[in-house]
Amino acid sequence: MRIAVSGKSGCGNTTVSTLLAQRLGYPMINFTFRQMAKERNMDFWDFCALANRDDNIDKELDRRQVEMAMAEENCILGSRLAIWMLKDADFKVYLLASDQERARRITVREGGTIEERLAQTQDRDAHDTERYGRIYGIDNNDTSQADLVIDTEGKTPEQIVDLIVDALSALQKN
Repeated sequence: MRIAVSGKSGCGNTTVSTLLAQRLGYPMINFTFRQMAKERNMDFWDFCALANRDDNIDKELDRRQVEMAMAEENCILGSRLAIWMLKDADFKVYLLASDQERARRITVREGGTIEERLAQTQDRDAHDTERYGRIYGIDNNDTSQADLVIDTEGKTPEQIVDLIVDALSALQKN
């Protein structure tokens, strides 16, 4: 079973995808801009700025992720566009959280101030949404592609994984 998990920065994609993969015993695929920036010896934010000017960066990232996922019989693909790009996913999950909560989580993870991270998060969201629309015709605010949408606020990553596993169990019973 291939499971796709998507959501904006700070929604818990990586954490939830990792825990879900561990719980199910599946490989976890999460190839990101951070990894591509590192491969190119670039600062992450400079790399993001470059991606805003060069659509080939998104295309390469998304192509590589889908190739990795399709090479596995069972896997968890966690990425911003997983539910749209992994068309053959057996189950698609979209994680939500408010801008404020996402900024708080990113501040805990990366430091800085909430105000600074909120501004960066909103700016990144706007650029991502514009890029995904321009490159793929995808509206990453439209969760209708998902089989399950979870508001992650007030929930631990483990509780979110429980919700996904429960939904998968119900799906397999039908």
